[in-house]
Amino acid sequence: MALELTTAKILLKSASNGNRRDLSKLLTLLESGEKINLPISDSASNSTVLGVTGPPGVGKSTLIGRIINYWKEMNQKVAVLAIDPSSPRTGGALLGDRVRMDSADSGDSVFVRSLSTRGHPGGISSSLMAMINALSYCGWNKIVIETVGSGQNEIKIAAFADKIILVDGPDRGDIIQAEKAGIIELADIVVVNKSDMPASIKVADSIRSALSLGGGMDAPEVVLVSAERNEGIVEMMRIIEDCKTPKWRDRIKIKERLISLWDSRLLSSPKINGIIDDLETGSISLNDALDELAR
Repeated sequence: MALELTTAKILLKSASNGNRRDLSKLLTLLESGEKINLPISDSASNSTVLGVTGPPGVGKSTLIGRIINYWKEMNQKVAVLAIDPSSPRTGGALLGDRVRMDSADSGDSVFVRSLSTRGHPGGISSSLMAMINALSYCGWNKIVIETVGSGQNEIKIAAFADKIILVDGPDRGDIIQAEKAGIIELADIVVVNKSDMPASIKVADSIRSALSLGGGMDAPEVVLVSAERNEGIVEMMRIIEDCKTPKWRDRIKIKERLISLWDSRLLSSPKINGIIDDLETGSISLNDALDELAR
């Protein structure tokens, strides 16, 4: 462990000096569960974390490509952590988001890393916070987290992001029924992508109507964009940068961070495989298993 920790510190120093290959190696260590104490850095406190979430097929990755271009034009360093759902059997994932981001490999000011959830609950990798902190320390002042999935159970992005964009599309059927009281309440802005499709205006109006009934003054703004045509992106970015996150959301963020930490410790416990074996044979109960893991 001492040798690995030393290696992590060497990689951190190199990555903070701009070595992208060592940054990738560092993130790989963190993703595998390696721990590292980061020194205090002014650059870390200046970083902004933007969460982009929504169901598959609504154009999140294309939209993130536009966000990258917007920030690049403002001379910002942009890092993207694209989280793909993983196989519960193998822990693997396709990790194909980079292909769909036009700006994924466009110079030293952009860094894109695909992550597998590794079966972590809520569609979020358990190492995500450590990776965000490392990127912040290394001077990446704009960090985008892309997650797949939305709805009542997919709110863990709130634990990590300063601002949240919920992306939806006009071809998903009853969007309000699908989202219900989940991530849509935590979003800072709701983006209806593919605004060139005839149903997009109707869908946006339906979302606004539903939010006005349930969210009041704290309801997120709903905007229409076309990531494919690069339309509405500047307005969307100005809204997300200027909007104020409600204070009540801070408590939810703290709660989700606690739950995420518990999940991480549960899944990384050296006892977990043996306990699953015991549960499979019926030799212990679920309550006994939880008590053993807690010890």
